[in-house]
Amino acid sequence: MADKERLICDAQALLDSGKAVRFDVEYFGERAPAFVLRFQGRVHGYLNRCGHLPMELDWREGEVFDSDGRDLICSTHGATYAADSGKCLGGPCGGTPLVPLQVEERDGKVFFKGIDDG
Repeated sequence: MADKERLICDAQALLDSGKAVRFDVEYFGERAPAFVLRFQGRVHGYLNRCGHLPMELDWREGEVFDSDGRDLICSTHGATYAADSGKCLGGPCGGTPLVPLQVEERDGKVFFKGIDDG
């Protein structure tokens, strides 16, 4: 599943600093939750897994941004991440970033292309 491009959503479903769109990927042979979002006009994708503990970030489906719409925040422990890179910014993530996904926006659609492993 992780090696094949697949359609996630229409590009218009992603508003800047708005609700993320969730989907599942295969990660180390297991099904894992993931999401795509739009931040400062660009689409980004991450595993929906806090760097602190493997808990999903969203407090309600697709709600991953802080109240300012600037950073991503884990609803369970408050770890914060840069929306454009997944870098840990503070809290209990201890420097561990989110796992980035390869995503592409083209022809009005958003596609998952794989796990970004380097």
